[in-house]
Amino acid sequence: MWPKLVASRILRLSSHNFVADFPSMSLDSSLEHPYLDLESTDPETSVFTEHKETHKIFVSTWNVGGVAPAQDLDMEDLLDTCNNPCDIYVIGFQEVVPLRTANVLGLDNKKVCKKWNSLIRKALNKKTCCSQEAKHAAEFRCLMSKQMVGIFISVWIRGDLHPYVRNLNLSCVGCGIMGCLGNKGSVSVRFRLHETSFCFVCSHLASGGRVGDEKLRNSNVTDIFSRTSFPRGPTPKMPGKIIDHARVILLGDLNYRISLSDIETRSLVGENEWDLLMVNDQLKKELMDDQALEGWHEGAINFAPTYKYYPDSESYYGTDPGKKGEKKRAPAWCDRILWYGEGLKQHLYTRSESKLSDHRPVKAIFSCEVSVVQTVGGYRSFFLSERFENKIASSRSLEKSNTRQSI
Repeated sequence: MWPKLVASRILRLSSHNFVADFPSMSLDSSLEHPYLDLESTDPETSVFTEHKETHKIFVSTWNVGGVAPAQDLDMEDLLDTCNNPCDIYVIGFQEVVPLRTANVLGLDNKKVCKKWNSLIRKALNKKTCCSQEAKHAAEFRCLMSKQMVGIFISVWIRGDLHPYVRNLNLSCVGCGIMGCLGNKGSVSVRFRLHETSFCFVCSHLASGGRVGDEKLRNSNVTDIFSRTSFPRGPTPKMPGKIIDHARVILLGDLNYRISLSDIETRSLVGENEWDLLMVNDQLKKELMDDQALEGWHEGAINFAPTYKYYPDSESYYGTDPGKKGEKKRAPAWCDRILWYGEGLKQHLYTRSESKLSDHRPVKAIFSCEVSVVQTVGGYRSFFLSERFENKIASSRSLEKSNTRQSI
């Protein structure tokens, strides 16, 4: 019985079932568009020029502790669309369902993810901002959202940018029970915007606050980087691995803790001594030692640890003298956002104060450079957009019509 259930769940990890506002866009849209090799193009005879555009990307991670959102939950505090409007929004969740055996081995409960997407859509397309520019901005659409057990990633993009997106793919890696199930692991979404490749990795790593548990998290990271793969298709320069993409962002409940005693940690948290705590933060050590996360970057942390709170409370777990026998789980920055590669600049790294779960959400805003191809006539990425595909389709239709008439 168990082997069949496990095998069934493993097979579903690689499923191409996902949610998107653009159902016509296949998972490997590189098959629909020709590839333009800019490096081999002769600049003297080419009608193409290349320049850089800057886009803003919002990224957030939130372990919601298996708590479904209420219909009236306001996502504006998290997304902050009026004060900090962005072009791309990537929202990653962990534990969108309780990590019970039935959820780990059974079918994914898609209802809760539909609720989250509905709330995100409502917040992103809210038209009550004071800015006239925001009122007339292009509507945000879901480029792709994907759930693997409790891990859920939802990627949104301005509608007017969609024609310049291609090579959209996803990859799921389970690192949980038996080293392969999806209660822990990652869901990665990658695509190319104009001529620049992006990869967003939403992860939930091994838990545990004992000495040595950080090695399990390091092992998860190594597995995710080695086992995540994307089809190359006919595009020779589209990356197959995570870190081969031009712009990479890792977000999630990475579960790294602070290597101090419970008493020391709580005392320093009470005094807002973030720098002293950071010296003993396991993830910061990994970033400095260049082991599992060699070459990765994280912004300065100037906010309180995001874990573990009593739900609907501002008190950390283990501080209520009336609750005898509960496990001591010292505060920690479990929820993190890292990036890899050049061309990304972080402008914001902070947390939000929703009390929905025992974690606080964390968010970041980046600006990034994107390479854009432009013809002399001024039509950007003409040969790389749906307009070219439509033109080809029209041409083929006309060809067939002429052929039938000649017959």
